[in-house]
Amino acid sequence: RGWSWGRRKGLSMEGDGVKGLACQKTMDGNASNGNGVEKTVPPSCCLKAMSCLPEEDAKCHSTVVSGWFSEPPHLRSGKRGKAVYFNNPMWPGEAHSLKVEKVLFKDKSDYQEVLVFESATYGKVLVLDGILQLTEKDEFAYQEMIAHLPLCSTPSPKNVLVVGGGDGGVLREISRHSSVEVIDICEIDKMVIDVSKKFFPELAVGFEDPRVQLHIGDAVEFLRKSPEGKYDAIIVDSSDPVGPAQALVEKPFFETLARALKPGGVLCNMAESMWLHTHLIEDMISVCRQTFKTVHYAWSSVPTYPSGVIGFILCSTDGPAVDFKNPINPIEKLDGAMTYKREMKFYNSDMHRAAFALPTFLRREVASLLSSSS
Repeated sequence: RGWSWGRRKGLSMEGDGVKGLACQKTMDGNASNGNGVEKTVPPSCCLKAMSCLPEEDAKCHSTVVSGWFSEPPHLRSGKRGKAVYFNNPMWPGEAHSLKVEKVLFKDKSDYQEVLVFESATYGKVLVLDGILQLTEKDEFAYQEMIAHLPLCSTPSPKNVLVVGGGDGGVLREISRHSSVEVIDICEIDKMVIDVSKKFFPELAVGFEDPRVQLHIGDAVEFLRKSPEGKYDAIIVDSSDPVGPAQALVEKPFFETLARALKPGGVLCNMAESMWLHTHLIEDMISVCRQTFKTVHYAWSSVPTYPSGVIGFILCSTDGPAVDFKNPINPIEKLDGAMTYKREMKFYNSDMHRAAFALPTFLRREVASLLSSSS
């Protein structure tokens, strides 16, 4: 993904504190730092897992050793070698670790640390700034849903913009739609693209489509310079809204997106986990409802993402009505779409409709969803 501010950037650790967290809400009350000074405590759902073995951090690449790690007792003697586990620190209060078989690539671009490793159970894994982006085993669940939920909700989309998406997976899915004439992608980090082409060719195949026009640079600036009403659809594969990426959930950014869309144009924006970030979801929906005609929330299962699910906010601008819940442009009726480049594995029209079915607790906790789910 490798967005303007880095896709899913991790937090820097400073002593026992968390640095760089810019959550929109805070827990009720304050906590003392022991010196009689009150400090704001972010919600538990936004606290990232902190490294509990700093002495181990010094021995391994920083993006491999982050968060919590486990080492089987029988390996600690070193006689049988050391088992290394990558932990995704986006799971507050818990750990989800993948056993590292071999580190294939590690380097630092101008924007973030980039790591690729071979895992024991999920194939090759892409990690940016210590945060897991995708694995070979489950990437299609995310890529297919974030692309086809918006594109199958609008008839014959022609001009599409991808913000981020440097691995090429979203491009691969958009290319299934023969009506699309231009696919612009704005990605700031060229290293992410190069790494994907080398280690994830099944995703990077999306860059081979002649309709793709790659723009290396800042996406916000690119959008500001884009003609008004250019795109039928925009897909934002964005950072988590912490630190500098807080701007991604604020009104000016969504207004910029809306300006670039045609009347009745559609937006699909990554929108966190319902299990961990309901307050962020509520804030994003509230902002979007000030800018767009219709706003909906959908979700999908992705095992290696925090809590195993990921959400999407889908919006449309003033103009022809958009029925997101019932695909007007079903993928099954597009000639050759189901098998283009690679056979589809997750998305279909039934999954499309099911993605908008929301659990009762989410309807109750996120009140603004009630008025946008009609």
